[in-house]
Amino acid sequence: MDETHSLGASYLGEGRCAFVLWAPDAERVEVRIVAPAGRIIPMERGKRGYHHAVAGGIAPGALYLFRLDGDLERPDPASRHQPQGVHGPSCVTDPRFDWSDDNWTGLALSDYILYELHVGTFTAEGTFDAAALRLDDLRELGVTALELMPVAQFPGSRNWGYDGVFPFAVQDSYGGPDGLKRLVDACHRKGLAVVLDVVYNHLGPEGNVLGSFGPYFDDACRTPWGKAINFDGPGSDEVRRFFIENALTWVRDFHFDALRLDAVHGIIDVSARPFLEELGAAARAAAAELRRPVHLIAESNINTPQFVRPVERGGCGLDGIWNDDFHHALHAILTGERERYYIDFGRFGQLKKVYSHGFVYDGNYSVFHGHRHGRPLEDTPGERLIVFSQNHDQVGNRARGDRVAERASFEALKLSAAAVLLSPFTPLLFMGEEYGETATFPYFISHFDADLIEATRQGRLAEFPDLKDVGRVPDPQDEATFLAAKLRWGLRSEGSHGILLSYYREVLRLRKMLRQAGCLQRDRIEVLGFDEEGVLWVRYRGSPREAVLVMHLNKGACSVSLPVPAGTWDRILDSAETRWSGPGSTVPANIESGGACTLSLPGESVVLLLTAKGGA
Repeated sequence: MDETHSLGASYLGEGRCAFVLWAPDAERVEVRIVAPAGRIIPMERGKRGYHHAVAGGIAPGALYLFRLDGDLERPDPASRHQPQGVHGPSCVTDPRFDWSDDNWTGLALSDYILYELHVGTFTAEGTFDAAALRLDDLRELGVTALELMPVAQFPGSRNWGYDGVFPFAVQDSYGGPDGLKRLVDACHRKGLAVVLDVVYNHLGPEGNVLGSFGPYFDDACRTPWGKAINFDGPGSDEVRRFFIENALTWVRDFHFDALRLDAVHGIIDVSARPFLEELGAAARAAAAELRRPVHLIAESNINTPQFVRPVERGGCGLDGIWNDDFHHALHAILTGERERYYIDFGRFGQLKKVYSHGFVYDGNYSVFHGHRHGRPLEDTPGERLIVFSQNHDQVGNRARGDRVAERASFEALKLSAAAVLLSPFTPLLFMGEEYGETATFPYFISHFDADLIEATRQGRLAEFPDLKDVGRVPDPQDEATFLAAKLRWGLRSEGSHGILLSYYREVLRLRKMLRQAGCLQRDRIEVLGFDEEGVLWVRYRGSPREAVLVMHLNKGACSVSLPVPAGTWDRILDSAETRWSGPGSTVPANIESGGACTLSLPGESVVLLLTAKGGA
């Protein structure tokens, strides 16, 4: 086992390069230099199936393939760059980069306000460098962290990123490894953390070479995306090394602050020490070494606190987890949708439960799943739950990829924003949400294999068996489907879009103010629901100030008596104000409460009240 050098090709300087490959079934492995001049470099076989070599006369930009037993040639499974795509040779890269973020110390997860974006559709150019030019817009909005959808090399130039097949290689059409480093460096200069979405539950089907080198996959287990990765069978130590080294590469070499782990429920692992626990330990060690936080955020649909529970209490020790229940509860109420998994949602009391308990389904019966689903979060801190009203899945996994702005009223969009951003959880926005982007975000690919393209088309249609939807499902291979997803930045300054953008900026400003006042803590929250009126009342006990958030989710106006603690309260947000294109505020700017007060609320509106602690 070679621990001296990283997996793949490591450029050592002065024309020297180290190569390390795990190929336990190969007796003889060679590196074939494809360009600039044909050359064969024999590798020495070491322990546990590792092969290694150090060679001179190799410069960054050299193209190479691994040759197994004098016959089979494949790109490097740990390739750092695939300039000719997934079917071309791998490229030796120069790790040196002129970083300017030496003073960057990272952010606590509680300070994260996430902005999820897809590099290819975020700008017209679809590159890292073009995205960097928009960072001032995002900083002025008030977000504190960018979350990039996967950038590992995938087939062609159009893909969500979850069909990546070279986990270490940065997508060439986005700008390659140096382009990504420039973006991360620019974010840090502007005080923004950066999160990368990584996929450790499967690899894409086209250009996937890992199975040629060793038992990376478990033939006996399958996930919804194909063969399960071998995290607990023979050879799994080396498979784990591959993926943990991948995670640390993003953190150390690319300076990422956090990783979002895609669909961890698709990781099949019955070992005594789960892969996710080992990955969490490696991330904590890297954080200590780098002297800055390194966060691991899991995506899961099984509603369990196990992923974020400390290791000493039987958990995996990760830092955060996406909370789909928050989205589903809010979305079903505001849109009235009940199809697919929304069949379990739409009742007002579920939104109250989300605010007070985190999950709606924490051991109760789910019609969609057909069994009891989830378990209680117990004392999990609020910042460990990532909540949203939109994200790439909840938009893109619809038939057309249509956004909430097409289905909800303008008042509902403002209510939705406040529900997420003024919650006791860590909020996430999906690109364009802040100004009511209406461009669709459908599923798209650019595969080369004709059979795979047709299978993907048919699979996409099969997801939507309702005849009214089938005719609306865009062809994922058609470039027009991808182009339709490009953000239209000009909308930000137009009419209601510009007003909504200003509103988001204000709500984000208020979130930061409440955080500084000691509010928005899950363990100091009180939640009441007024079912008949459709009003959710949330009290935050801060220090030295307190806040009361009132959300009216019904469409018609109502009058409701609320337990506003005694004291003087200032109305610091009212979505019904005319400056936000609302029908006009019906709540006084200042309220003297003796312990309760009656508020008149327009439909689909939100009010935030704030007072000094001594006055409540």
